[in-house]
Amino acid sequence: MTKLLIALPLVALLLLAGAIAFGGPGEPAAMASINDPFKQVDFSDLPAARQFSARDGTPLTYRAYAPQGTPRGSVVLVHGSSARGDSMHVLARALAASGLAAYALDMRGHGDSGVRGQITYVGQLDDDLEDFMRSVRPAHPATLAGFSSGGGFALRVAAGERQTLFDRYLLLSPFISQDAPTYRPDSGGWVSVGIPRIVALSLLDAMGVQAFGALPVTRFALNDRAKALLTPSYSYALASNFRPRADWRASIRSARQPMRLLAGEQDEAFHAERFAAVFQAEGKDLPVTLLPGVNHIGLTLDPAAVRAVVAAALEDTRP
Repeated sequence: MTKLLIALPLVALLLLAGAIAFGGPGEPAAMASINDPFKQVDFSDLPAARQFSARDGTPLTYRAYAPQGTPRGSVVLVHGSSARGDSMHVLARALAASGLAAYALDMRGHGDSGVRGQITYVGQLDDDLEDFMRSVRPAHPATLAGFSSGGGFALRVAAGERQTLFDRYLLLSPFISQDAPTYRPDSGGWVSVGIPRIVALSLLDAMGVQAFGALPVTRFALNDRAKALLTPSYSYALASNFRPRADWRASIRSARQPMRLLAGEQDEAFHAERFAAVFQAEGKDLPVTLLPGVNHIGLTLDPAAVRAVVAAALEDTRP
């Protein structure tokens, strides 16, 4: 019995080590419906990159789209997983044409903001967003609009202590949780998740051990060209931060600012038809618009979808 009691912790330690070493994400096949649409986007009028300084001194990148005349308000755009602010160019350009100041961020760990795929601690993205708002001071009423994982992050902000940084929130086909009814397995093939590694790192994190937090826990279905430009994988810290908090139901209940949601009926990453019920189940009867014939990436590129998002953002600037 004594030998058994001695052996059990050793076995647990070996299992933990094995999960960390060999339980990482696989390499998903490139997903054409995510990669290919951007080949048709005209980036010739992309605004020059600007930077603001985060509280740790790191320069973080964004692009500003100025309307003609005095802004009717502003929209801060948060891109989806693996992406960068440039991916919101079509939408940002349309928002500016409607009279709204638009800002497309490279979230830390993406694009030209910090080390790709890495952040220092869970909560750093929240701090960065607050630093952006204090540094740049977008016009009010200010809307935070997030797409996909960026929509999940927008929900995270909307549910937290910083929710009054923005007057309104716009969720564009948001990732809510892998446990939510809206989730398709592997986001329809977009992501490979190293569940054993995540479980092991979560246990270590709970014990205050963060030595392996830089290891990748998710990989995205990028083609070779996109891998050179975007962020192919996320560390444990980044994957934990760029999404709603673990208790996503409580997050929905905690959001007090006005909020609305848009998604395409043909969304291949999430079950778009279930969004309304997920929020209603937590007492939030927010406006949900499902756009016919629009898939996941199409929500930010399809002309009809872009018009719908702009119309929602303009509606959100009215008192």
